Amino acid sequence: MKITTDNGGKTIICECGEIIDGCTFRDYTKTSANPSTRTIGHTKCGHIFNFIDEKMPRKFSSKIELKSLATRFASKNNMDSSAIGKFLVEVDKLKSSGRLSDRDILVMAFRKIK
Repeated sequence: MKITTDNGGKTIICECGEIIDGCTFRDYTKTSANPSTRTIGHTKCGHIFNFIDEKMPRKFSSKIELKSLATRFASKNNMDSSAIGKFLVEVDKLKSSGRLSDRDILVMAFRKIK
């Protein structure tokens, strides 16, 4: 599994917990800048991103919320059970080490085990 970048070099993790890796569709959405702004959506769950108004929010969850997101992320990315264990340990380490956003923690942990 590879991680690609989009939106100015930033990895996008959908609200459903999956890394967006080419599974997008083009769409137009109403934003504060324009009534018809070009954007992308996630093919698998249908979430449409509003990069103008949302500006890729940095979410900082509690440890319990992040564990739930990490577990969903691991299952959506078809990790085997040994990889999931290593991934969750890395997520815990990164969460405890500082003020990284959820996205940064998940991506760094994912890269570390792959």
